[in-house]
Amino acid sequence: MWKKLTKLSPEFKRYVVIGLSVYAFELAVIVIAQQEGASAVAAVGLSFWLGLFLSFGLQKFVTFGDKRTHRQVLIPQFVAFAVLVLFNFGFTLLVAHIFANVWPAWISRSLALAATTLWNFYLYRTRIFSLGRGVIN
Repeated sequence: MWKKLTKLSPEFKRYVVIGLSVYAFELAVIVIAQQEGASAVAAVGLSFWLGLFLSFGLQKFVTFGDKRTHRQVLIPQFVAFAVLVLFNFGFTLLVAHIFANVWPAWISRSLALAATTLWNFYLYRTRIFSLGRGVIN
């Protein structure tokens, strides 16, 4: 198994490291928000949006090396990202709602994050930050 892990692309490794860092940030936001009186769903929602903006910048520029910032690239990327975000946000809140009386908020967020991580990497790599491989060039 170790050999398979070491054969992962550097791009995927950066994606995972950045994702785990943003995940830790999101967990901290959940804890702080709940200490300040936020409900589980509100805390997860807040952590989702804050983590998302941090993640977008780090994934675009660091993971996928997409330094393009001109309007013809950035606007379509942002629109595609926003559509994916809205879907992920709805999915995440649904998971938090379904499990609100079963698990702590951080577990619900973790479950949703595991699912979205896989489809996000695929879409980021092949479509959103593709550098010529996908639809946004």
